[in-house]
Amino acid sequence: MTDIADRWRTIRARVDAACAAAGRPTDSVTIIAVSKTHPAAAVRAAAAAGAIDFGENYAQELALKRPDCPPELRWHFIGRLQRNKAKLVAGQVALVHAVDSLELARELAKRADGRLQPILISVNVAGEATKGGVEPEAVTDLARDLALVQGIRLDGLMTMPPPSEDPEASRPAFDALRGLRDRVAQALGQPLPVLSMGMSDDFEVAIACGATHVRIGTAIFGEREAP
Repeated sequence: MTDIADRWRTIRARVDAACAAAGRPTDSVTIIAVSKTHPAAAVRAAAAAGAIDFGENYAQELALKRPDCPPELRWHFIGRLQRNKAKLVAGQVALVHAVDSLELARELAKRADGRLQPILISVNVAGEATKGGVEPEAVTDLARDLALVQGIRLDGLMTMPPPSEDPEASRPAFDALRGLRDRVAQALGQPLPVLSMGMSDDFEVAIACGATHVRIGTAIFGEREAP
C-alpha cells in the first residue's frame, strides 16, 4: 500500500507539471484514480495520500466497495452501464462518464431518487467497431434530447482513443473531442465544461488538449486484478 501512496504522489506531480506546461492552473484537472478490481484497502491507501476522486467500471463492485471506503470520497462511474444496473449508480456518484443513449439517461433520472445526476456523453471518436459510444455526428442530436430529461445534467463529453504505445497517437482523438464539445455547447447554448479523456499512458497529451478529467488506474494501483 506504500507503493500506491508513492505512485499517487508521482502522478500528482506529473499532472501538475502537465498543467504548467499547458499554461493551466493545477486545479483545472481532476485526477480520477481508477480503482476497478482493486480492494477497498487500495482505495483507502490512495485516499490517505490525497486522492479524492475514484472511478469504477462495474456497478455491483462499486456498491460493495463504497461502504468500506471513506465517506468523503467522490465516485465516478466510468464504464459502460446496463440500464438494469442504473439503480446501483444513479444518485450515488458524482458523474456518470459513459452515457450512450437517451434510454440510459432516462433510467438514470428515474433511479436517482430526486437527486440531479450529472452525466457525460461517451463518444466513439475513432469509430472503432469494438467500442461503445456515440458516433460524433450523432452527439448534438442526443445532447438536445438529453436537455429535455428532468433529473440529469449534461456536463460534457468523454472518449477513449485506440490503444497505442505512442502517447502522441491519442492527440487527434483528444483534439477532435474538444472541437466536438465546443460545437455541441454552441448548438445547445450552454457550457459543457467537462472533457473526460486521457489515461495512464497518455494523460499528459490529454491535458495539453484540454482534458478536465483524466482516468488513471495502472499508474496508481499497478496492474489490475481479475474481476
